[in-house]
Amino acid sequence: MSKLYIVPTPIGNLEDMTFRAIKVLKEVDCILAEDTRNSGKLLKHFEIGTHMQSHHMHNEHKTVEGLIKRLQTGETLALISDAGTPAISDPGFLLTRACVENNIEVECLPGATAFVPALVNSGLPNDKFVFEGFLPDKKGRQTRFLALAEEVRTMIFYVSPHKLNKTLAEFVQYFGADRQVSVSRELSKLHEETVRGTAADVLKHFEAKPAKGEIVVVVGGKASK
Repeated sequence: MSKLYIVPTPIGNLEDMTFRAIKVLKEVDCILAEDTRNSGKLLKHFEIGTHMQSHHMHNEHKTVEGLIKRLQTGETLALISDAGTPAISDPGFLLTRACVENNIEVECLPGATAFVPALVNSGLPNDKFVFEGFLPDKKGRQTRFLALAEEVRTMIFYVSPHKLNKTLAEFVQYFGADRQVSVSRELSKLHEETVRGTAADVLKHFEAKPAKGEIVVVVGGKASK
């Protein structure tokens, strides 16, 4: 029976791979991987010999139609990204939407994603939150910050290391120096670290000690009057 499986993979620590994820990846006809070289190491570690093919942001618009045809003939496919849950700031949405539109079953396994542990260990309110992912690089960046300055819910961002200090400085500029911020980096890995404090203090910390690795930034919402 044709089905697309969305399979989360560890964001760092390989022990976070689930038994079910391994089972599915061994049983499907083909694994769609964001980077086959990167995923090849994961599959080798868990002794998964399933055929892989590339499916990433630069080719997904071209490959979706062909993948739908394969699914319609009865194949089972699994989609994985380099780390975490596919379609969360990673390829996956286009294929999932196409499956839904063509009445092809989609099953997403629960598993690792970076923003959940970052949110939970931030100490900031998590009953309501907004996931922003990556901010626009240039066009629309200022407009987005002006809109988010009025956001009362906790906000979650993915930020690359070389843009962290610039982004923290923008938080100070648009949200205020006293806005609470939590920066988690290298989650689940050997050098995992979370730095919490005001936007100004966290910026000062990373100006003195430049950040490395994968980073999630959690920012408190605007205080209600």
